[in-house]
Amino acid sequence: MIKHLTIRTTRSGLHEITADVAALVTPANLAEGLCTLMIQHTSASLTIQENADSSARRDLEAWLNRLVPEGDALYTHTSEGPDDMPAHIKAALTATSLSIPILDGRLALGTWQGIYLWEHRHAGGPRRCILHLA
Repeated sequence: MIKHLTIRTTRSGLHEITADVAALVTPANLAEGLCTLMIQHTSASLTIQENADSSARRDLEAWLNRLVPEGDALYTHTSEGPDDMPAHIKAALTATSLSIPILDGRLALGTWQGIYLWEHRHAGGPRRCILHLA
């Protein structure tokens, strides 16, 4: 079963989408299975990360920004702004798809885990994801 999800982001950073994904999984009535989630963009990514303490997400964002800075003289793909090439690199270093087991009709996430869309562009925009439920 294929489902589509559009998330509108307005800024860079980690945006929790756990509830949005769960809202598509629950009505599928799968006692057990697999939810595969894929983002259809090259300047944003997906991750499973701690959802209890926001400082973990801030630290991840700061670390990745330090690792992949804007304004590197080696970048040649610059026509879409100073955040574009770093966004592509960040997406390449992180994940564009996730696989999450479904157990007892629910996403089998750990107690402190959430699903995040990681927007790597400053302004963001509508981000499309495809879910495959099997």
